[in-house]
Amino acid sequence: MADVNVGIRPVRPGDETRILELIRELADYERLAHEVTATPGLLAEHLFGEDAVAGALLAESEGEAVGFALYFRNFSTFLARPGLYLEDLFVREPWRGKGIGRALLKQVADLARERGYGRMEWSVLDWNQPAIDFYESLGAEAMSEWTVYRLSRNGSVPKLPE
Repeated sequence: MADVNVGIRPVRPGDETRILELIRELADYERLAHEVTATPGLLAEHLFGEDAVAGALLAESEGEAVGFALYFRNFSTFLARPGLYLEDLFVREPWRGKGIGRALLKQVADLARERGYGRMEWSVLDWNQPAIDFYESLGAEAMSEWTVYRLSRNGSVPKLPE
């Protein structure tokens, strides 16, 4: 990132609207804008509330939000250790190719390592070749033998049949 003046810091209360703008841009890029139901209030509750469940980093240049990484803790029964799941990594289009995504990912990985987590995982859409190439260039391995399943209806877990 030597050619750009970008700082990366943990998000703090008051960043919710900026994070939501980035989430919406990511959703547009992933062709999933119709699925965004997040609000600044929900982000504040889950990032900073008493029972916060996620963390995030914000990349900024001269006060402008240019990217973010959002993550949460999970658990591996095989390792019997916590892990870190990277939910989103996004850099705005004009800022791509400047090392910002790499710097965000490095800080998240450093955080997982410092906490003694056993692994770090994330998902990538199968058509997003630039992201796949980026992750593979860092030594990440595709877990192609696993299929992701999801239970979600209108933003909540549905009741399953008896």
